[in-house]
Amino acid sequence: MNTRNDRAQAHTLEAFAAAILLVAGLTFALQATAVTPLSASTSNQHIENQQRAVANDLLATSAENGDLEAAVLRWNTTNQAFASSPPEVDGPAYTQADGPNGFDAALGGFGEALNRAFADRQIAVNVDLRHYNTSARTERLTTPLIDMGTPSDNAVSATRTVALADDANLTAPNHTDSTLGELSDGEFYATETATDPLFTYVEVRIVVWRM
Repeated sequence: MNTRNDRAQAHTLEAFAAAILLVAGLTFALQATAVTPLSASTSNQHIENQQRAVANDLLATSAENGDLEAAVLRWNTTNQAFASSPPEVDGPAYTQADGPNGFDAALGGFGEALNRAFADRQIAVNVDLRHYNTSARTERLTTPLIDMGTPSDNAVSATRTVALADDANLTAPNHTDSTLGELSDGEFYATETATDPLFTYVEVRIVVWRM
């Protein structure tokens, strides 16, 4: 009699253990299915937020120390392109192939900051300059400063507006004696749209994405 009871209890325990294992397996499978996409999405969002914050900080710092304005003014009126030093680019924009050291030789402190923050970490960068091309501000154009290709779907951006004064000097080699106010119409990529002592406003837009 005891043997039968022992066997029954053993079968009951085995069934109970099997049920626990089955429930545990189903729970794990459901958690894996539900959490994995969410975790990946959360991770991607965190990376994008981080890149956007870095881009905003880079623009703010470069604007404060003057590097951003210097980069915006690195215009060669003869070639109608942004000037590197050396060699000249066929322009108007810089690309990743402009030199072994990235953008620092061409864009000074702003280029160095872009290298440290993005290019050295295999993150692509586009920098566009938005401005008006008529004094009446009826048409807004975009001039590329850096063009590394078409951004991915996960690209993020940051913007900063730079006020350019009439007496601001160009920073391209052999053009540093020229001020914006002295240039003829069409010599600079942006048209004069403000009254003295300002020349115009240029919005700098950084777009970054993983290569």
